[in-house]
Amino acid sequence: MIKTPALPLALIQLEVPPANVVAQIGEQPAWFIDALDLQPDEYVIVRPHLGEALPEFSQISAAILSGSWAMVTDHAEWSERSAAWVRAAIDAELPLLGVCYGHQLMSYALGGKVADNPQGWERGLLPLVCSAQAQQDPLLSALPKSFSVWLSHRQSVITPPPQAQVLAHSAKDGYQIVRYSPQALSVQFHPEFTQQIMRACLPEGVEMSGAESEDADWARELLSAFWLQTRPAIKQAQGA
Repeated sequence: MIKTPALPLALIQLEVPPANVVAQIGEQPAWFIDALDLQPDEYVIVRPHLGEALPEFSQISAAILSGSWAMVTDHAEWSERSAAWVRAAIDAELPLLGVCYGHQLMSYALGGKVADNPQGWERGLLPLVCSAQAQQDPLLSALPKSFSVWLSHRQSVITPPPQAQVLAHSAKDGYQIVRYSPQALSVQFHPEFTQQIMRACLPEGVEMSGAESEDADWARELLSAFWLQTRPAIKQAQGA
């Protein structure tokens, strides 16, 4: 009997941050790697904006779609290609987590509408409120009804896809957490952020809204729970 190694998590990086942000805190995959304490054999980084092919579903255990400084409504080639991959991944029942741009991209890919948020920017550590249905969700049931999350976005999901389940909202955004299938969920906020990352991402002269203290532990719990659910029990296979 031999152990079959777990497949890696795909970190789908959607475009690059501005140069000044990269100089301070690196690019998006590094934030998820640090947040989840991933080891080198536990993840692969895929960069569609550089022309890289999206991964084969049989080669990964799950995927996280990152945030971005791009806009879904620009319909860039790499973004549209990633949206098509999301639709196929949903059909293949691959575990997916979309974050910020990834959240908007998943909703758009599945028939929702994305546009500039008429309530304006959300920036900083701000509260969201979970719906009653969230208490029954496998990733959210352990979370409190309300908790603070790091937010930095101008565009939002304006209309979620048909059949999607809305699980949380904030004061300015009605669709902070959306579930599309038993395997696929997306969040408008950044569970991978820390206060350092948030500050580095703010434009010069813009103040951070909300609490000043580090208070995003529940969002990080959600991220960790997603990662852990992709770690199946070690499979056994016949061998020498």
